[in-house]
Amino acid sequence: MRYHPLLSRMFLILICICFSFSFTTADEKTDKVDKLFATWDSTVSPGAALAIIKDGKIIYERGYGMADLEHSIAITPETVFRIGSVSKQFTAACIALLSIEEKISLDDNIRKYLPELPDYKVPISIYHLIHHTSGLRDYLSLEDLRGKSENDFYTPQDTMELLTKQKTLNFSPGEQFLYSNTGYFLLGVIVQRASGQTLNEFAIEHIFQPLDMRHTHYQDDHTTIVKNRAQGYAPTKSGYKIDMTTLDHVGDGGVFTTVEDLYLWDQAFYSNILGKKLIDILQTRGCLNNGKIITYAFGLDVDEYRGLKRVHHSGGFAGFNSYILRFPEQNFSVICLSNLSTFNPTKLGTNVADIYLESQFTKAKPLKKKIEGKPIKLSSPELDANTGIYHDKKDQRWFVIRAEEGELAAETMGDKFKLFPVSKTLFVNKKNDLVLEFFPKSQEAKLYSGQREPLDLEKSAPYIKPNLKQLKTYTGNYYSDELLTTYKIALKDEKLIFAHKNAPKSSLISVAPDTFTSGWWIIKFIRNKAKKISGFQLGAGRAACIKFQKK
Repeated sequence: MRYHPLLSRMFLILICICFSFSFTTADEKTDKVDKLFATWDSTVSPGAALAIIKDGKIIYERGYGMADLEHSIAITPETVFRIGSVSKQFTAACIALLSIEEKISLDDNIRKYLPELPDYKVPISIYHLIHHTSGLRDYLSLEDLRGKSENDFYTPQDTMELLTKQKTLNFSPGEQFLYSNTGYFLLGVIVQRASGQTLNEFAIEHIFQPLDMRHTHYQDDHTTIVKNRAQGYAPTKSGYKIDMTTLDHVGDGGVFTTVEDLYLWDQAFYSNILGKKLIDILQTRGCLNNGKIITYAFGLDVDEYRGLKRVHHSGGFAGFNSYILRFPEQNFSVICLSNLSTFNPTKLGTNVADIYLESQFTKAKPLKKKIEGKPIKLSSPELDANTGIYHDKKDQRWFVIRAEEGELAAETMGDKFKLFPVSKTLFVNKKNDLVLEFFPKSQEAKLYSGQREPLDLEKSAPYIKPNLKQLKTYTGNYYSDELLTTYKIALKDEKLIFAHKNAPKSSLISVAPDTFTSGWWIIKFIRNKAKKISGFQLGAGRAACIKFQKK
């Protein structure tokens, strides 16, 4: 073949143009990613570590912000973070490995390994614990009700003792899905009792060492020195404060790791280095008693996002937040670990995926409720038409909606937010990305929050609220033998309050006959045959139906 210098030169130019274009495209994407994290890309702020993985390789990794503000240590991809509930997939993997080895069965009644737990008549299986369908009350919620927070110290043994005193479940096993840290804490105990090794020892031998995850472990002793560890932080009015925990609980959380070690774990889902059977089990979703398949698998959520299969899980505890996101069919993953309590790695990780996979998505982004129009002024009667007590049809959360200074103020679960009107029935809060729409004819409303499914609210029927004399009948001391705790209810400024140690600061708001809400609690008072108050039943999210007896 004859050599053509001109053609050869043109070919080289074309290659250079293509090569340059590919780098420009990559740079454009990483520039967009850096802009997402720009707020925390600072020497005076906590931040995050990020790893973006495509076709088996880390194509971009970075640290943003500081791992240790006191010693001016920056975050890098080698920084070690607490990853909260992202730990659950490792606990589930340990359980799955024991089942593959036939040392346990997923159908086993958990009392085979945990005989000290109460017999709830309907057996709870290991399967129920894995998929959050056990009905067991969340131990963190229970400890909170006892006046303990993640900043207080209590041992795993203390928590086991507390769980042995729970007389009822939130629901019958297998009937519902309700996320429960108790389930995974107990799975960690089962691993130890079935294998003879601590959860950390078992995970190191069977998962972390085989994958060369040298900087990963379960922190079952908070006094252990961890090299390259990030400090956890929470914001204050003047800057930041340290936000760490002394809890030694593992199973539901407790893993310390890096984005680079999690990359090795991510790749195990493609290489099957730990065995294809294990990887298949980990991505098998749970099933309720009625046959409904839920999205929760083994410490992982398996669902779809914008038409693509997604495998993911988030975590948050003390001053740390984390998210691992995988699109298996695109061989693409995002890992984001943060040391700031208010950081949202789920949102940012998803935004990163939007940048890289935009051309591959088959569906548009979930639509927000459009906010049309500018703020308007409404008369007092027009505002009052939307006020009242509303409850979420799904989980019975109560919303108290009042008119304040030409706007509406909504209070729920201890949070309060204002909404300004753009029409007589449409109110918005742009800062928190909230839209509240009223439907006067049906006495209903919808609360839109970002891209999440809207909450369907129903207005409660008006009733005569208790007067001061009636409020006094609710006061007194109430004892729970499940929490080993006494609650004192008293009157202050003509309002009911909890007056015991570590009590919620908010008053009890009357929402229905003998029913009050305080923060994220629902309190339903119980009357005896003489119609006198004899106690109350407390519901607090993941811990329901806790009975208190009036002394």
